[in-house]
Amino acid sequence: MSVGLEVLETGPLSTVQDLGRPGLAGIGVGVSGAADRGSLGLANRLLGNDESAAAVEVTLGGFAARARRDLTVAITGAPCPVTVDGRGAATNALVRVRAGALLRLGVPERGLRSYVAVRGGIAVEPVLGSRSTDVLAGLGPDRLSPGAMLPVGPPPGRCPVTDFAPVAELPADELVLTVVPGPRADWFADGALEALLSEPYTVTAEANRVGIRLDGPELKRSRDEELPSEGMVVGALQVPPSSRPTLFLADHPVTGGYPVIAVVVSGDVDKAAQARPGMRLRFAVGRRRNR
Repeated sequence: MSVGLEVLETGPLSTVQDLGRPGLAGIGVGVSGAADRGSLGLANRLLGNDESAAAVEVTLGGFAARARRDLTVAITGAPCPVTVDGRGAATNALVRVRAGALLRLGVPERGLRSYVAVRGGIAVEPVLGSRSTDVLAGLGPDRLSPGAMLPVGPPPGRCPVTDFAPVAELPADELVLTVVPGPRADWFADGALEALLSEPYTVTAEANRVGIRLDGPELKRSRDEELPSEGMVVGALQVPPSSRPTLFLADHPVTGGYPVIAVVVSGDVDKAAQARPGMRLRFAVGRRRNR
């Protein structure tokens, strides 16, 4: 194992992420991991890595790194301009980066989070079985900063079976997410669930790996007493006293004391993780209607 990438620029936020720390909620540790798990998995499949291999999650572009040895990389998630020593390279494809070359990601036109995976995986020291940075709990490796040296593991024994994956274009303005009502829908006034399902919400600037604060119709409660803290899951739509929902993402708190009116199904959480401030979100029960 040796240094593979020297980080030069990080953009708004770049962290190391894998599939997280499942099964530790009982000791107060959240799952964390990639916000868009599907994009991480795709990058690792392209490279022949195990799907749990760690990669760099880049928020809103601006990442640059120099290869310290010959590397094969794949960039997935939010499609962004990619260059290697100033020459254009493709997303969702294998990219060869020679030792000394500069890999750079620009700002994506759509979506929020891109993934830079390397054949062999980013091999920083694991914490509680994962290499993920949990920004809420402060677990795992530090957020990346200029000068960070990222080790890369040995290449896997299997070879990539394809060098390109066709991926559907991310929505530009509006996203529809499938939800399951509850578990505390009965804590809300008549018409609250209908309001959630019938009117769009806007992603505010208060959005990060923990969750997304949404602006839109009020979801008024029918019960005013305090709810004892209970377990939270990724995708939960928790409603604080503002009466507007917060959609929990990868680094959400393990417990919470505000009622959850509905939960976004796991297959749509990846889509929510790509929602940028200003985007409209709609919620629907039943069959998916994402375009």
